[in-house]
Amino acid sequence: MTAKNTELLECVVKAADDRLGKDIVALDMAGLTTLADYFVIVTANNERQVNAVADAVEEAVYKNGFDVKQVEGRQAGKWVLLDCQDVIVHIFQADERERYNLEKLWHEAPLLNLNDWLS
Repeated sequence: MTAKNTELLECVVKAADDRLGKDIVALDMAGLTTLADYFVIVTANNERQVNAVADAVEEAVYKNGFDVKQVEGRQAGKWVLLDCQDVIVHIFQADERERYNLEKLWHEAPLLNLNDWLS
């Protein structure tokens, strides 16, 4: 984990937590995929909160000197994906998170300890 990636990951996790994202987890994807080094998965209560968390994460990423390459799913508001290069953020409504179950799909990815970054 590079210092730059750690800073980006912390920025994303704290922003999601500040907007009351729930059940935030980070998967260490290094060696499992070339898509990103980390996946961050967040649950939000409804469409409005999904978009609020996405807005907060996007704002924090830019504020800290990083870039968001792509955002998908804003219109539907059930699952928003933010591609922050080395960190991909998945913000789900609870039923969508359960349906896609990325934690199970990527079960071989180690979970990172986020306790120091969560309130």
